[in-house]
Amino acid sequence: MQPDKRVTSGITNLDIILKDGFIPKRNYLIKGKPGTGKTILGLHFLDRKNQKDVDALFISFEESEKQVRSNGSNLGFDTDNIEFLDLSPKSQFFKESKNYSIFSSEEVEQDPINDRIKRAIEDIKPERIFIDSISQFRFLTNDEYQFHKQVLSLMRYLKEEDTTALFSSEASQDNADDDLQFLSDGIVLLEKEEKRRHIEVQKFRGSDFHSGKHSMKITDNGIKIFPVFLSKNTERKSLGNKLSSGIPEIDQLLKGGIESSTTTLISGPSGVGKTTLAIQFMKAAAGRGETSIIYAFDENEQTIVKRCSSINIPIDKMIQKGSLSIHQIEPLQYTPEEFFHTVKKEVNEKNAEIVMIDSLSGYKLSLSKKRDISKMMHILNRSLNRMGISTILTNEIHELTGDFKISDIDISYLADTIIFLRYLEIKGQIRKALGILKNRLSNFERNLREFEITKYGIKVGEPLNKLRGILQGTPEFIEKEE
Repeated sequence: MQPDKRVTSGITNLDIILKDGFIPKRNYLIKGKPGTGKTILGLHFLDRKNQKDVDALFISFEESEKQVRSNGSNLGFDTDNIEFLDLSPKSQFFKESKNYSIFSSEEVEQDPINDRIKRAIEDIKPERIFIDSISQFRFLTNDEYQFHKQVLSLMRYLKEEDTTALFSSEASQDNADDDLQFLSDGIVLLEKEEKRRHIEVQKFRGSDFHSGKHSMKITDNGIKIFPVFLSKNTERKSLGNKLSSGIPEIDQLLKGGIESSTTTLISGPSGVGKTTLAIQFMKAAAGRGETSIIYAFDENEQTIVKRCSSINIPIDKMIQKGSLSIHQIEPLQYTPEEFFHTVKKEVNEKNAEIVMIDSLSGYKLSLSKKRDISKMMHILNRSLNRMGISTILTNEIHELTGDFKISDIDISYLADTIIFLRYLEIKGQIRKALGILKNRLSNFERNLREFEITKYGIKVGEPLNKLRGILQGTPEFIEKEE
């Protein structure tokens, strides 16, 4: 027997989280505090654009039909093809001062409401229903047992009518929705914390799903979700190809260059030349006809172009030819998950071979205090590597000299290659040194070399064999080699 075709949620990435959508003819709880987007999610589910020729019914206990249609139209939903059963309180209730002095409100209102719901379903025969909100049933029953019985009866009735139903709930301290969670076939939680929104599937009876919290935004076109998880494919593409820097001395240090489809970390203090060195690899890539993308968190495009042009790196021509794109990223513009999707989309659109993130400290600012930069960068880097993309990360350390350190962030384990730049003081002059600390997939030269940025470009000198104490930033000359 073939399983029933899944029912789309109306949101592509939510369907991905649910592994193809909702299971048909079941009931799902959409829970969250006011303002988290429950009604908008319901409109996505009912919108005719997502599945043509499917009748949909919106049952509203709170907002009026006019208000829901108006709000939905402003977000681009096709509400004209959604049937409504408006059970929200009318203004006449207040004007006429209706109250029930002999009978309780549940005794007077429950049966008529049940009859209206039943009649609407029998007349419309909807394949999809959204009830906003099921919590109102609690006020139409005498006690928790009656509420439990009423909701369970409704759910069974909807299944008998071959309907897939979503119903929202607004749990509070006084009215918990634990009972609804047990009764439903699935639970989707919407959360809003400060300026961040998340969506999480907490239960999905009869199917696997992608667990965890996923970033979410409410835009002018409804809900956008940015799920982040690694694919099951663990193999990297194009391993074994060396990417030259275009500078013989650097390639000699790396025994040919950095490996393709890997991650390279360039670390050093402020102003030492990390970004310039990274762009040098992109200059060489442009000469091979390859495309690169820079995501700049610390500097704007004009500053990068001006600085590179002054040292014989024709970055403006690279941009004009389409071999390089620079995207200036405000640290709080994206969530880490949204940034992940933005990078993957642009890499595919531009068919890029190299991606640079400049810098990790700027990227860290885009994370809330509770998030782990190592985890998010791990997912981004491994995804890019599996796509055949070579990733270059720049990382700033605060110490100019002193004890040697690669990163203030626990991120170095991600790097296949680590290049470090270091300030030196030699005979009263500030100089720079370059070295390779790690090259996971091939051998590398252990010597340190002097590194200099001139108006003609990057210049790398001979190995600094006659100096010791370089990593401490206090080198001393050795008169005779030991």
